[in-house]
Amino acid sequence: MERNRWECSALPNGWKMEEVTRKSGISAGKSDVYYFSPSGKKFRSKPQLVRYLGNSMDLSSFDFRTGKMIMSKLNKNKQRLRYEQSVQNRGKPDLNTSLPVRQTASIFKQPVTKVTNHPSNKVKSDPQKAVELPKQLFWEKKLSGLNAYDIAEELMKNLDLPKGLQGVGPGYTDKTLLSAIASALHTTSAPITGQLSAAVEKNPGVWLNTTQPLCKAFTVTDEDIRKQEDLVYSVRKRLEEALMADMLAHVEEASLDAESLKEEAASNDEMETV
Repeated sequence: MERNRWECSALPNGWKMEEVTRKSGISAGKSDVYYFSPSGKKFRSKPQLVRYLGNSMDLSSFDFRTGKMIMSKLNKNKQRLRYEQSVQNRGKPDLNTSLPVRQTASIFKQPVTKVTNHPSNKVKSDPQKAVELPKQLFWEKKLSGLNAYDIAEELMKNLDLPKGLQGVGPGYTDKTLLSAIASALHTTSAPITGQLSAAVEKNPGVWLNTTQPLCKAFTVTDEDIRKQEDLVYSVRKRLEEALMADMLAHVEEASLDAESLKEEAASNDEMETV
């Protein structure tokens, strides 16, 4: 091996760099670099140097192989340090003197008035405007093309809506109308009256009432209520009959099991007697 040692100008005084070149073997021609401290301690890698020198020297731009400082990295590190110092030196804003900022998510600008001429005054705002959010028109069209399936994964039959229910709006269908009414029943506690304004048919994008489903105004008569009551009664009656039949089937099955157990016990007794 050939050893060459010299002073390393990039490190403090007394530090030396040694390059050992291999003369034979498979790795012939390759070289290893080592560093020696003024006290003679040997270092084989850059992390060892960093741990030994600590905060006394910045080795982030030091090239362990050549023993020199890489100027490009050194300049970038200086720029980064200047930027961090400038960020730290910036003063924080005075929250007491800054204007109030509305935190609600809204696409419309909401006016805010700051009153400071009397200590007891408060910020004036409209809570109704702050709570309400804009609603999308004709959102029910997103449900087009979706179908309902039963537990057997078979397509369920579409419901037949009363003739008095007529949809309104561009591209509406019976499925869209059904989705709109079902959504209104689940999302609002207000009465479902439909679109009361006659102008909605001419320009639904302007006159549409977003709190009501996409259907014309309708009236529920006493006859409609009686028909619905009869339908509910018949469905409940069928359900009651089905539950009774299922319960009787379980009772009969349990009695058969009991008889079979008795017969088996009697036969066992006879066998023991014999």
